[in-house]
Amino acid sequence: MKTIDDYNFKGKRALIRVDFNVPLDENLKVTDANRIEAAKPSILKILEDGGSVVLMSHLGRPEGQEAKFSLRNIVSKVSEVIGVEPKFVEDCVGEEVKKAADNLQPGEILLLENLRYHKEEKAGDEEFAKQLSELGDIYVNDAFGTAHRAHASTTVVAKFFKDKCFGYLLAKEIKSLDKVLHSKEKPVTAILGGAKVSSKITVIENILDKIDHLIIGGGMTYTFIKAKGGKIGNSLVEEDKQELALEILEKAKEKGVQVHLPVDSVIADSFSEQASTQIEQVDNIPDGWMGLDVGPETLKNFADVISKSRIILWNGPVGVFEMETFAKGTIEIGNFIANATKNGAFSLVGGGDSVAAVKKFGFEDKVSYVSTGGGAMLEMLEGKSLPGIEAIGQ
Repeated sequence: MKTIDDYNFKGKRALIRVDFNVPLDENLKVTDANRIEAAKPSILKILEDGGSVVLMSHLGRPEGQEAKFSLRNIVSKVSEVIGVEPKFVEDCVGEEVKKAADNLQPGEILLLENLRYHKEEKAGDEEFAKQLSELGDIYVNDAFGTAHRAHASTTVVAKFFKDKCFGYLLAKEIKSLDKVLHSKEKPVTAILGGAKVSSKITVIENILDKIDHLIIGGGMTYTFIKAKGGKIGNSLVEEDKQELALEILEKAKEKGVQVHLPVDSVIADSFSEQASTQIEQVDNIPDGWMGLDVGPETLKNFADVISKSRIILWNGPVGVFEMETFAKGTIEIGNFIANATKNGAFSLVGGGDSVAAVKKFGFEDKVSYVSTGGGAMLEMLEGKSLPGIEAIGQ
């Protein structure tokens, strides 16, 4: 795997695909600069070598050239985070852009306008990719969040470069996932939460060969429990996935994977912070009530499994953590993983909601790695090859 450590960028201009798709408030100010922070080490390495940097990214899903999606809005935040004020151009291809790139001096940064102002970006247009390629000597992909997309800037552009490599962020993502999927250390535990079995089925099928324990939580619990004949009241259920749930349990058994389902739930009489709540056995929830978090007995069981694990993957919360009343289970899972990590386990957290939970409850620095790319990470866990990663190896 070629990374930017394999190159000296002195006198070179690096074209870097970053993921600066950051959230903006109504005043178009950046509200979360994590993705810019994540790209900083790669950018600084190139500048410190004596190279210059051309940054390209998308922002949002613009219909045409909407001003609210202009990367001009993030120039001051990039300057603040990186410590170098980037020059900005009003487009990402064309004569003016080429001239601005050619005029870059060592130690300077050029930020291109939103790639998705051009429909050719998402279409993976070869001519558009060729024009992008003329802006740098070495191509660096450091955008894991878009590595599963075969877009012009993430995949097609790489074919025009002899010298191409991964940035620090993307390399770390690949190594972290590889550590989970091909670990020599045992036991390996996957904690899968979230609402639906259907969104996790391919992940479960692909990782069963690689794990020793599968902890299931969140809304998808109740599809499994109902499939096993339990009473789930008004809890979330995918009626058409019950047979699939039983097949998963059977496959896990065949492969010697221990599946840990919740045994009790915090149940509520409505989907609301103000609902009446009580603890009930997970397979004996009365009509009119729904399970919205895991119960205390379940947490004891999960704590035991997690504390003995050497490799831990966490994808998806185990309750409706956005409501304080039903956040305890997810917070406790975070605590169990933090303790296991402190005792030498490797822990990887990924997927939108679990990352949001980790940030909300302050576990970011207490786990081994928090993945930046939800969709890309899920596709790697599903065993798919990612075009943005493949392109660097070709």
